[in-house]
Amino acid sequence: MPTAPAPLLREELGRSLRAARVDRRLTLRELAARSMVSRAYLSEIERGEKEISSELLAALCTALDVDLADLLLDTARAAAGVGVVTPLPVRQMSPDRAVVGGSGAAGAGAGQVALRAA
Repeated sequence: MPTAPAPLLREELGRSLRAARVDRRLTLRELAARSMVSRAYLSEIERGEKEISSELLAALCTALDVDLADLLLDTARAAAGVGVVTPLPVRQMSPDRAVVGGSGAAGAGAGQVALRAA
């Protein structure tokens, strides 16, 4: 019996990028403005229709405040069928933004939210 084909890397990366964007409550338009990439092209990347260059991937990770390594680990887990255990951590904390817990969030455990005092 034939096995199902492995998912394409561009599809898994697109899903991981979309999940990171949605976790941060950003619209495609907002991410496009932050990353200087057209909304239409971002949509194609998220749907796995376009290959993404390493430069663009780095720019999107910066715009999303996500470490590239964390995004790639999330993508690998999804491709392996493990699933995402915790949301990707936010790299920087600003006074009005929460930091989602995970391995990269200082002082926050998995699943916890750390807020900066005003």
